[in-house]
Amino acid sequence: MPSLLLRNARIGPGGPLRHVLIADGRVAAVTEERPPADEPAGETVDVQGGTLLPGLWDAHVHAVQWAQARRRVDLSAARSAREAVDLVASHTGFTIGYGFRDALWPDVPHKELLHAAAPGRPIVMVSNDLHTAWFSPAALAAIGMGEHPTGVLRERACYTAMAELPAPPQGELDRWVAEATTAAAARGVVGLIDFEFADNVADWSRRVREQRVDVRVACSIPKDHLELAIGRGLRTGEPVAGSGGLLEVGPVKMFVDGSLNTRTAYCDDPYPGTDGRGLLETPPDDLYDTMSLAAGHGIHPAVHAIGDLAASIALDAFERVGCPGRIEHAQLVRAADFARFARPGLVAGVQPAHAPDDREVADRHWPGRTHRAFAYADLLAAGAVLEIGSDAPVAPLDPWDGMASAITRTDDDRPAWHPEQAIPLAAVLASAARGRRGIRPGDVADLVVTATDPAGRAPADLRGTEVLGTLLGGRWTYRQQL
Repeated sequence: MPSLLLRNARIGPGGPLRHVLIADGRVAAVTEERPPADEPAGETVDVQGGTLLPGLWDAHVHAVQWAQARRRVDLSAARSAREAVDLVASHTGFTIGYGFRDALWPDVPHKELLHAAAPGRPIVMVSNDLHTAWFSPAALAAIGMGEHPTGVLRERACYTAMAELPAPPQGELDRWVAEATTAAAARGVVGLIDFEFADNVADWSRRVREQRVDVRVACSIPKDHLELAIGRGLRTGEPVAGSGGLLEVGPVKMFVDGSLNTRTAYCDDPYPGTDGRGLLETPPDDLYDTMSLAAGHGIHPAVHAIGDLAASIALDAFERVGCPGRIEHAQLVRAADFARFARPGLVAGVQPAHAPDDREVADRHWPGRTHRAFAYADLLAAGAVLEIGSDAPVAPLDPWDGMASAITRTDDDRPAWHPEQAIPLAAVLASAARGRRGIRPGDVADLVVTATDPAGRAPADLRGTEVLGTLLGGRWTYRQQL
């Protein structure tokens, strides 16, 4: 690979101007003196004071669902079931909408609302958190569930029903996914952890052979594929053969509970007005058995836990098994459990953009507990390792959005929600870069160049950060005005 010399790059937020030589996919040198004109470099680019940062990772993505959501009817503005129906009624053919939030709706979704608006038309509407799907009668009939009483499917029933929907042709869907990686690179993304419920190692191996893929991918393993992965000899962190270094084996994903918006997050306290504390997806002994099996074969667990009781169950399991891994979301945490996140090898995969999205729902359904919800400052203070993701399509695959939310605790003109849980810029950037801090010789040249210094911007303005270029192993995956 030809070498690349970046002149006049600001090294990190508030950092000095330096010249950076990249060779063989790595940072070869960071120098104060301007290299001589005859310095050997295949390409020389004057960054003109742009800020050079470690490339950004999205630590929680559902790649196929994100690629499809970019082409689905946007339901995020719906403030009632009736408004959601109105948003899809004017479309034709098999219609799929995405992004509704029904936790605060004054009315209840039902299949007959869809049938009345569009008789005989197959319509599917997917909630923003991916835990609920709302089917019309025709759509239910298409997957052999015509007798379902309401058409509203949650948790496992939702996942099963969505998997039965007719999929786009494989080649077309792969192209959509590849296009989504290029869009991510334009926001400075160099890698993602894909938690799609699929054979991700096989699917991404096919994509890197047949498409231009502009990010690295850690390919997670669904729990139902664990024995298959063990049989293949897959181990978390190892490169996937034939991927040119773009792919690695990710963790195995398992669920303790559901979600806040569906009121299935498993909590110590009942949801107001009910006796229900949420849904326990995997009992503690079953969780321990699965994690032990995975860890015994070098596969790290990634445990979905949103409610405080679910997070405690996940922590108990990590302590019993004694393995590295991840707890995904950790949205509500017992006060006594923050310190338990500091165990060596444990990562808390968090999604700061969800806090401003879900604050009203949390205030209603977790009253008196929101001081320990989305509590990133307390996690950091306890010694936890954070990695920031979007959970795309639950939030856009744009790390600047999540970083701004982590610092400001809001995403609009509302006052900051529990501002005591805000975290500083340096911690946010490291959490969005898989722990990387700074630019040093020997580093893999996965880098992003921004037009302005993040340290000089108002935190809320981070969402509008202009990316001038993104490098993946020294290769431009995105380049503008450079």
